[in-house]
Amino acid sequence: MPRRQDKELNGVDPPAKVGPVTRIRDPIHGSIALDARELAVVDSPFFQRLRSIRQTGFADLAFPGATHSRYVHALGACHLSGRIFERISPRIPGLEGAERDRVRAALRLAVLLHDLGHAPFSHSSESIMPPRSSLRLPAWLAQGSPTAQANHEDYTLKLLLDSELADVLRRAYGPIGVPPEAIAGLIGGVRPPGGPYFVVGGVDVAPLLRQVISSELDADRMDYLLRDSFFTGVKYGNYDIDWLIGNLDVHVHDGIAELAVGSRAIFAFEDFLLSRYHMFLSVYYHRTPICFDRMLRLYYREVPGEYEIPSTPAAYLGCDDVQLMSALRASKNRWAQRIARRQPFRLLLEVNPYDTGIDAVDVVERLQAGGVDHFATESLGLVSKYFGAGEAGSTIWVHVSDQRRFVPLEEYTPLFRRYEEQVRIDRVYVDPSRIDEARRVAGLAHLS
Repeated sequence: MPRRQDKELNGVDPPAKVGPVTRIRDPIHGSIALDARELAVVDSPFFQRLRSIRQTGFADLAFPGATHSRYVHALGACHLSGRIFERISPRIPGLEGAERDRVRAALRLAVLLHDLGHAPFSHSSESIMPPRSSLRLPAWLAQGSPTAQANHEDYTLKLLLDSELADVLRRAYGPIGVPPEAIAGLIGGVRPPGGPYFVVGGVDVAPLLRQVISSELDADRMDYLLRDSFFTGVKYGNYDIDWLIGNLDVHVHDGIAELAVGSRAIFAFEDFLLSRYHMFLSVYYHRTPICFDRMLRLYYREVPGEYEIPSTPAAYLGCDDVQLMSALRASKNRWAQRIARRQPFRLLLEVNPYDTGIDAVDVVERLQAGGVDHFATESLGLVSKYFGAGEAGSTIWVHVSDQRRFVPLEEYTPLFRRYEEQVRIDRVYVDPSRIDEARRVAGLAHLS
């Protein structure tokens, strides 16, 4: 990694006694600056593992440029969290000096590590993660059923608290009052023991920090929309990030601080929502990566245990895309071989939110009756999982400055309400050698 020492951090002097600043060149943000503490984390094996986890799973099979990793996305999101903090920190009463530097360091670290636990091909392998109980998370994080399946967020928390990385964090951030538990609490959205860690002048700023980490306006999606758009060559992910960040604000009420956006930037926010919606339809739910994702799940189902996600941090360190692809190439399973050789099933039918009069269920039933090898997929997700969450500290506000009032975001822009609904695309794939037969059996020959 080429490094260059500098005295500036995005136009702002770095926190005192942190050491020299390292700059990393990035095609999206230009120059990303890391201080000595952050560099110690980035250089750790558990963070370096993210170099071998692709950001968009199988998307590069449809968009060849989409080979970017969770590693570079995490760096970009950390950079944006710093920009956001510089904008909103003056709006937090009493946040100054060493306390300001401490809160800033905690926010950037939490965003830097938010994707730490992703499995091979990102979300595609979460279906075979072990029970959450096998991770042996502490009681204050072990919520829900003990038999529930773990996800990448659980692994993130495990690595933060119970790995060699945890020792790095304690040495680098412990002296400034930011232990691993404080970062796990921010990422996990729960109150950690030993806290509160982020109360400033009687105001709890943890809800605000969590919104920068994970919300409708978080640094995570601000980065991945621009980055995924750039590397896929799809332009839908572009939006006016400078105007959006430049109009962020803070609403302090009832003893908590929450994120706000100025009413002047509401069009930029709506464009941001549309960008994510269109990226879902054109990239994240594209027919090719969806097909390979399903074939991977079928491989896991047909030969359970042939490839496993380990529960111990030491073993998880080697769990990445390279390891999984080696296992697929060595496997005799038909789905593994199709993935390794890039031999997908052929798309027979797609029903998107704008289609009417086509019944995918009927097509599947016809194929089953005709004995045609096939599988169906349902891409179903909320573009806005935060709409109407109703949780304390989860509201994003619109600051109508000329009227001196704050209004909940969902009440201010009707466009936001559109994203309360789910995005759904139904598809049917068939053995490519039987595509013509499948069209006849399904009554779709006229569409060929």
